[in-house]
Amino acid sequence: MRNLLIAATLGLGATTAYAQVGPDAYVGAGVTETRFDNVVGSGNSVGADGTGWKAFVGVRPIAPFAIEADYLDLWSDRRHFGFDTPSHIDAHAFAAYGVGFLPLPLPFIDVFAKAGAARWSAGGNDRTSFLGSEGRGTEFAWGLGAQAHFGALGLRLEYEQFNVPQTSDVKAITFDAIFHFL
Repeated sequence: MRNLLIAATLGLGATTAYAQVGPDAYVGAGVTETRFDNVVGSGNSVGADGTGWKAFVGVRPIAPFAIEADYLDLWSDRRHFGFDTPSHIDAHAFAAYGVGFLPLPLPFIDVFAKAGAARWSAGGNDRTSFLGSEGRGTEFAWGLGAQAHFGALGLRLEYEQFNVPQTSDVKAITFDAIFHFL
């Protein structure tokens, strides 16, 4: 019980140490490495990965919580996805998250977890391509990450994941640059 009281006191002290004056609005962009595994189509199971980009906006009304929206250009690729004819795939997603920040006593470092929904879309050039000729859906999305900020500028490394039917989920690792409107 005493250890729990000490931990709670330290947590409150860390939150107080990072006293935020007002809402923090921010924008960011980065490079994303994405992986889909076990993509199923025409009786074949293959993997697909690629490099894309991401842009996001957010507002942090209080220090431990933020709301974010982002666009992920997952990738565009033309190749044989385990089929006889070359296929073209283009995949992207819009996502909205609630973000919780771990209170740390370091005012320039943030560790966070986020949960929300992703509206994804993936299409191809023919009926043998990814999920037929067009696939889309809205799924639960989550992520983890850390960011460092120095005044209005910052850097962020994060992992995001959401389900796409007929795959073993979309997994994205992103390295972002952030600008805070302090």
